[in-house]
Amino acid sequence: MAYEAIRLDVDNQIATITLNVPEKRNAITPRMMEDLLDAFDEIESGPARAAILTGAGKAFCAGMDIETLRGTTTATHEQHIEEARRTARMFRRLWSFPKPVIAAVNGFAIAGGCGLATLCDFTLASRDARFGYTEVKIGFIPAVVSVYLARQIGEKRARDLLLSGRIIEAQEAYNLGLATAVIAPESLIGRAQELAATLAGASPSSLAQTKRLLIAGAAEEVDHEIESAIAASAAVRETSDFREGVAAFLEKRDPRWTGR
Repeated sequence: MAYEAIRLDVDNQIATITLNVPEKRNAITPRMMEDLLDAFDEIESGPARAAILTGAGKAFCAGMDIETLRGTTTATHEQHIEEARRTARMFRRLWSFPKPVIAAVNGFAIAGGCGLATLCDFTLASRDARFGYTEVKIGFIPAVVSVYLARQIGEKRARDLLLSGRIIEAQEAYNLGLATAVIAPESLIGRAQELAATLAGASPSSLAQTKRLLIAGAAEEVDHEIESAIAASAAVRETSDFREGVAAFLEKRDPRWTGR
């Protein structure tokens, strides 16, 4: 299958998905989300037994693409809902994917990019990786990812990251439980490939059943919360603060919040 925003390589039962728009720090667009969903389908039905997700260039993923962000300020309510639902589908697919997925985080993983990095089964972080859910700084909310984050690291820690929007270094991400390991930059992909090879050597049916077991208890609750998150995400995009936050971000100035 031909992809526009990612690259998919399969070698020796290991699939590698590379977010492949380095000139935009692999920012997320609707096309990238569709490419990722298609790639997951291809990997699930193919011979690969484990997958690696990484970014081309110096960043893992910088969050939403600027032009996509600009377009959201004039979208209709129905378009806001569809955009939020597309994001929710991508995260839900990654969270429940039946084969193990390893994130090799090679730089900044911000907002939605942080979600991609931390929802993988394993998150290997380069020492120079940076993580952050920065949505509140532009008048947005980390709606969909909040459904998963508290389950990963606990509510108090999730509140810290989601409400402050602060960017953290790889070691703190490890300490919080967002990263599985912190690795020297030159060793990152090699370590990811070693882990993928180990996973590929295990029983594929056992891995799939273990993953189903891990999500089974939470799946119904997660799906219910995702619907609420979609509605909240669409609603905040229709506020004055969101439009002001996006404008300030694009114009590289401080926002003038009104609370509306």
